[in-house]
Amino acid sequence: MESLPDKIRVCSKAVQKLWSLMDPCTLCPRQCKILRSKGQTGFCGIGALPVISSVGPHFGEESVLVGKGGSGTIFFAGCNLGCIFCQNYEISHERQGSRTTIEQLVQSMLDLQSRGCSNINFVTPTHVVAAVAAAIELARQKGLTIPTVYNTGGYDSVETLKLLDGLIDIYMPDMKYSDSDVAGELSAAPDYPKVNFAAVKEMHRQVGDLKTEKGLATRGLLIRHLILPGDLAGSFKIMDFLFEKISRKTTINVMAQYRPNYEALSHPHINRRPSLEEIASARRYAMTKGLHVLE
Repeated sequence: MESLPDKIRVCSKAVQKLWSLMDPCTLCPRQCKILRSKGQTGFCGIGALPVISSVGPHFGEESVLVGKGGSGTIFFAGCNLGCIFCQNYEISHERQGSRTTIEQLVQSMLDLQSRGCSNINFVTPTHVVAAVAAAIELARQKGLTIPTVYNTGGYDSVETLKLLDGLIDIYMPDMKYSDSDVAGELSAAPDYPKVNFAAVKEMHRQVGDLKTEKGLATRGLLIRHLILPGDLAGSFKIMDFLFEKISRKTTINVMAQYRPNYEALSHPHINRRPSLEEIASARRYAMTKGLHVLE
């Protein structure tokens, strides 16, 4: 970038590096290499500053994140994945929301803490990670003490994640697919399995297995895996990877709420919900491996 914004100049070198990776943009595996400070947009459709769809306590997240005050969610518009079954397509693909400054993002985080939220939950932050990182540092200087949650689709660059070390308390990535062809067809990301597996390794290196106090997550890795019909997600391979390459104590949420949405109805492979047996089989396999499966 030609010059760093004033708010970024007072941040750490890691945050400044993240900001510089937007011009040309190499923040995520897409490597669009467009100039976001000039208003150019790549696959995610978002410029240098984030667009926020909503901010508020959310009680529908995993129980270890919710507590009495809810998880303090900040939903970012845009996404670096092109999932044809996206359940939040108005936000992710249509990018509905309001452009937000770093100062406004900081204030939103502090407001969520003052409302009694258990954590700050950044939903789909990958493409706006530079602003998120800057806001975390500045908010901590102003008294933010609750855990930060990186709630991501799992298509993250290891180089970028390394610059977040120390800023994120809880990583909550999706592990969507173990098959490249499926990832290419359903999310326009044929390299997703390779990228995702490497990203999860780096996340675990930073924060380790999930830790809780009084039923609430304080630090660690929490995997989300959505069961797709016909085992398109390749669930068993993902669970094998977690068991063999990450940790036998990995916490995973085996998610059963897939339904055909957005463009999925026109695709015969995914135009139905997974059967009860498909869901139960995946959960049984995870438990057989000894993974910690959330109820």
